[in-house]
Amino acid sequence: MINVHANNDHVKIIDLTQTIRHEMHTFEAHVKPLTIPWAKMDIHGYESELIFMSTHTGTHMDAPYHFDLAGKSIDEIQIDTFVADAVLLNIKKGAKGYVTKDDIVNCEKKARISRGNAVVISTGWEAHAVKNDYLSSNPGLSKAAAGYLASKKVSMVGIDTANIDHPSDSNFTVHKILLPKGVLIVENLCNLRRIKQTSFRLIVLPLKIKGASGSPVRAIAITE
Repeated sequence: MINVHANNDHVKIIDLTQTIRHEMHTFEAHVKPLTIPWAKMDIHGYESELIFMSTHTGTHMDAPYHFDLAGKSIDEIQIDTFVADAVLLNIKKGAKGYVTKDDIVNCEKKARISRGNAVVISTGWEAHAVKNDYLSSNPGLSKAAAGYLASKKVSMVGIDTANIDHPSDSNFTVHKILLPKGVLIVENLCNLRRIKQTSFRLIVLPLKIKGASGSPVRAIAITE
């Protein structure tokens, strides 16, 4: 159980979630997130909206079912998986850079990755979220880096890009290494620069959508 007291000056809660909006960049170019007014205060006495978007919009989680029909869908994942001790890896990369196994091993000199940890990779690419190259030129993990994280038996890998795979990899190699091992993927994280320590508590809560391959999430970091 996590006890967080709002009046504790030593505890900070950092929102790592992009705001879902129609103008945001999405791979589903013709399925922009749309909020449709449904009920209006002056007519119905209350406000309500319909939402239309991909389950992989904005800050979201990929379930194993995303690339494996025999894998778990988002509603089948144990809820305690969504709360984890996390390790922040600051691995700055430019356009189409690779996050390598050596990058990760070097970061472990400051913060060791243990079984069950969530690993959050800050490449600095979140600064491109409003730029036209956000989807096409992002840094991505190498095959060896993904294999290394899978071998560490981590619970989640999060990143501040729209795709954990390198944009040149049309086979989605990293997804296919991590997800079958039960390693959840969280993409489009933001505000990672506000995390000033290598270890923190991560909470990533997806919607419980039956049979879905993923879900938008509210991701937060709890630091001291």
